[in-house]
Amino acid sequence: MATSGSLRVRRGCGGGFTLVELLVVIAIIGTLVGLLLPAVQAAREAARRSACSNSLRQLGLALHGHAAARGRFPAGYVADTAAASRDPATHDALPGTGWGMALLPFCEGGTIADRYDAARGIADPVNRDLVRQTVATFLCASSTGPRTPFEVTTDGGPSGVMLGRSDYAANAGHFEPWNTHRSSDDWSAIANGPLYRNSRIRPADVRDGLSTTVFVGEHSQALSQKAWAGIVPGGWSRLEPMHAAQPAGPAATLVLVHSGSPALGGVHVPNDPAGHCDQMYSQHPAGCNVVFGDGSVRLVSADVDRQAWGGMCSIADGEVVASPP
Repeated sequence: MATSGSLRVRRGCGGGFTLVELLVVIAIIGTLVGLLLPAVQAAREAARRSACSNSLRQLGLALHGHAAARGRFPAGYVADTAAASRDPATHDALPGTGWGMALLPFCEGGTIADRYDAARGIADPVNRDLVRQTVATFLCASSTGPRTPFEVTTDGGPSGVMLGRSDYAANAGHFEPWNTHRSSDDWSAIANGPLYRNSRIRPADVRDGLSTTVFVGEHSQALSQKAWAGIVPGGWSRLEPMHAAQPAGPAATLVLVHSGSPALGGVHVPNDPAGHCDQMYSQHPAGCNVVFGDGSVRLVSADVDRQAWGGMCSIADGEVVASPP
């Protein structure tokens, strides 16, 4: 009997784990989690980057749909610079309709576009419920910035106009006429990119080649305010608190960015630490997604050659860009 009892005791003890064994198992599990977590995060980022690329591809197709239907690409935004009501500093004026609003009929946004009163413009009360909407095509899943509409502020304070956010902005070229030529009514001799105020660029005007010219790229809401619908004359693109030391940008920078000039040695590549509210900025670790004039979407590395990036951002300056990254 004693022997039988001893055997029962030993069987009972053999069915459990000692504290040391449990600690070893926990350590092994922790190590495996530590090894797998970066792979899981990388897979998630790859999915987000792919979704971003698909959104930009839709915008690239919409650019060509607009060109086919209207004979030209959309303006960066439209403003009656001769209007008596124009902003005295920038000469921005109604309607303020941006490239994103212009593309909606060509990327499944026809419902909003059909209801938008272009004659009255972005800031008019009749359009305010439309321009504040969130449009998924204009948002990047990797952006950690706000998603709710923002109220445009002016020198006089809040404007009362709420705009839906965009993580994408259009390329105006090397220069920033919204700062350097504020009182100019016509930017056609200043901006050398495809999309700027009142631009009317045709595919044939892009003599440097559609496949090597950047049209639209990322600008995360984590950096500064961007809108898909357009601009409010006299408004400002405000930077998010973590970048508040940088200056706000004039209304044009709600929809436009620039690259800086290769000739002056001041090129800002995507994700440039020296960049601010009017440069391209992405939260993808590997670089920035951009759509080229032929509709192709590519990831441009943050360490791209500055001269090459500057060359990609003009439409007819004669730079040779053999193969964009």
